[in-house]
Amino acid sequence: MPRAFALPDLGEGLTEAQIVRVLVHEGDVIGEDTPLLEVETDKAQVEIPSPLAGRVERIHVEPGQTVKVGEVLVTFADGDLARPGSAAPGAPARPAAGGPVPAAPATRRLARELGVDLRAVEGTGPGGRVTDADVRGAGRAARPEAPGPPEAPGRPAGPRPLAPVGLAPPALPRFEQWGPIERLPLSHLRRTIAERMALSAALVPHVTHFDRADITDLDQVLRRNLERARERGVTLTLTSFLLKAAALALREHPQFNASLDPGAGELILKRYCHLGVAVATDRGLIVPVLRDVDRTPVLELARELGALAQRVRAGKATLDDLRGGTFTVTNLGALGGTGAIPIINYPEVAILGVARAREEPVVRDGHVVPRLLLPLSLTFDHRVADGADGARFAADIVRRLEHPDQLLLEL
Repeated sequence: MPRAFALPDLGEGLTEAQIVRVLVHEGDVIGEDTPLLEVETDKAQVEIPSPLAGRVERIHVEPGQTVKVGEVLVTFADGDLARPGSAAPGAPARPAAGGPVPAAPATRRLARELGVDLRAVEGTGPGGRVTDADVRGAGRAARPEAPGPPEAPGRPAGPRPLAPVGLAPPALPRFEQWGPIERLPLSHLRRTIAERMALSAALVPHVTHFDRADITDLDQVLRRNLERARERGVTLTLTSFLLKAAALALREHPQFNASLDPGAGELILKRYCHLGVAVATDRGLIVPVLRDVDRTPVLELARELGALAQRVRAGKATLDDLRGGTFTVTNLGALGGTGAIPIINYPEVAILGVARAREEPVVRDGHVVPRLLLPLSLTFDHRVADGADGARFAADIVRRLEHPDQLLLEL
């Protein structure tokens, strides 16, 4: 009996996706979890796996098409849909001995990257399916000692205007009266970035505090440990230390690890610390999320960060990779510059910007000495914190960066 597979609920309030690639053909016989499509959502580009094994009878979409949640993507001629309710209530299903472990392709890839045996992982997803969170938890346990109006379905009629935020912009002049012009439609991701940045700038009163950290000692720690980390398959970077320093400082300044609920008049303090890292790709800026950074050793952070950035740049990030951030770090140091004022990743309330470290003359104990100074810019929501709060939070980050040996030991 033919079975239709529709675009599933993607969570995080996402209502539509744009088809990037169709990975199967009509007539193909595929297995459960075989990648069907690559789609671009408001979060990133992700793969949609097949929920069943069977023969592809009809493909209803094509690249470039925008589809809504619930729209049919593929019809199967036969096969059994993987039903979430197939497991006994209260007990996740376990795979038969020697049988395949239920897990999405992206989860299997994550397990390989972290060296986790899926057969030893207790799945907490529907029907006993192993999730990304299950794999990350197993990885840490295995290394305890490691340091607008709705659109009609179908093809888009053409470029759509950005969602309005605040005041309506005035009409643009006719630029062609002064010379030739070219109009380029925004990509799905670029449109999303534009709308999110406009929303954050319109809703949040931004204030930025600037500081500098003397990372001379940290730079030496990095250089001393590069080879040892490389032998373990890890590229140790400044960003992993920045993430750790920020996460530990957030423990002492929880109002920056929060979201404001203006309707309720409440500040929502998050008792977990999942940090977003801005990653530049050829499609635009994407912010994947590292989990439990405050409780993860620096070396493990570097491992996870490298794998995560690689998935993002390859367009293989999962939705779980992009959800649940509480605070964001954006490091532009590789591109130069002396500082920047980053826009808050709403509904977070703060973001840390990092520029290029430079060697400068500094007076210490009455002598002028060269020191490596790292510019930091902390932008935060002035509704939830005052300038003095931001200064103390930034100073706490600086203090931790300037004592890297302690940073390596803190959990």
